[in-house]
Amino acid sequence: MNHETLIAIMGAFDGSALTRLEYTQGDTRILLEKAAVSLPVPPAVTAAPAAPTAPAPEPVQEKPAEEQLTAPLVGTFYVAPEPGAPAFVRPGDQVKKGQTVCIIEAMKMINEVPAPYDCVIERCLAEDGALVGYGDGLFTVRKK
Repeated sequence: MNHETLIAIMGAFDGSALTRLEYTQGDTRILLEKAAVSLPVPPAVTAAPAAPTAPAPEPVQEKPAEEQLTAPLVGTFYVAPEPGAPAFVRPGDQVKKGQTVCIIEAMKMINEVPAPYDCVIERCLAEDGALVGYGDGLFTVRKK
């Protein structure tokens, strides 16, 4: 089995509702598993005794919520254009919409991943050289 076939199988598995896939052909055996997702059960709501109403608290300005930039395809994640080169982005960098934040190599093709909007890079979630799947978190960002 070649690398491209393996990547295709992993992508199909990742996009499916399956939680386990086992494939055997000759001496080759592949076992893919996902953790089962269990949704939390909300606690039962009970009526509380009526309390005197207090004045509404002053609204607190919160820091903008962090969002994730996710992998648009299955492949190998790289933070720099080549080994030893500086990373495209680092935590704290301000990036503009369309600026390349990383690359993903899939089937020997290099795919640049652009920032979808102006943002600040908060944290890198994927390891350089790691295999990422469609929708996996690559960076946490804060919209500007």
